[in-house]
Amino acid sequence: MDAIDSAIDPLREFAKDSVRLVKRCHKPDRKEFTKVAFRTAIGFVVMGFVGFFVKLIFIPINNIIVGSG
Repeated sequence: MDAIDSAIDPLREFAKDSVRLVKRCHKPDRKEFTKVAFRTAIGFVVMGFVGFFVKLIFIPINNIIVGSG
């Protein structure tokens, strides 16, 4: 019986924590949603530029190291 309790207790705790999380969640209002969406868009743009510049720098370096054919 101890083995069953040790397997079920973590599941029971997880279910209790999940219910508590769902009860605390709320639907964002328009101001909060636009703020989050704007910050997410800025993050996408910044990461895109970082990837673009890394690619822009390493393609010529790779061609120099490997050779053009």
